[in-house]
Amino acid sequence: MDWEWLLVLGGYALGTFPSALLVGRYTGHDPTREGSNNPGASNTYRVAGRWPAAWVLVSDVGKGVVAAGLGLTLGGRLLAVACGVAAVVGHIVPLGRYRQGGKGVATFGGMLLMLTPLVGVILIGVWATVLVVTRRASGASLGAVLAAPAAVAIQGWSAPEVGVVIGCAVVVVVRHYENIRRIWRREEPAIWS
Repeated sequence: MDWEWLLVLGGYALGTFPSALLVGRYTGHDPTREGSNNPGASNTYRVAGRWPAAWVLVSDVGKGVVAAGLGLTLGGRLLAVACGVAAVVGHIVPLGRYRQGGKGVATFGGMLLMLTPLVGVILIGVWATVLVVTRRASGASLGAVLAAPAAVAIQGWSAPEVGVVIGCAVVVVVRHYENIRRIWRREEPAIWS
């Protein structure tokens, strides 16, 4: 049992990898000090452009894929979900940079892509549709994250697995509290004009 906890801690450590900060150093833009101050792909897109944002997105998705993949390979789906969620938490609340964490959407998506590619692709479709309609990356992210627990439940995941996904979705939604306030006030900026 102890090795499983070590694997979950490894997922957390993987989630703390500062992809946006490293890309920001290369491009000369610090996403924690520019734009929305969020080290994610959307803010990197705003402050540094398309290709830096793509690198951040691939890296952040990769955290969820690798963490969940290791858990799946070494212990089954429940451990995989726990490792993936740990990576999401590591991305949101990295030790030593706890105020510079991201919002966890891409890492959450990576976990789901690894564990259930069909659901992952469907949620990407939800995200893209909401983005096109609203032009708000936060709204698109919230739409996809809120649909995730129902999607995995429909696929027949066990109650503990669905419960962990619900918990992760709640954490990601809470992390978007400022975006939700701006959306409510109709002050959330569009990702493009």
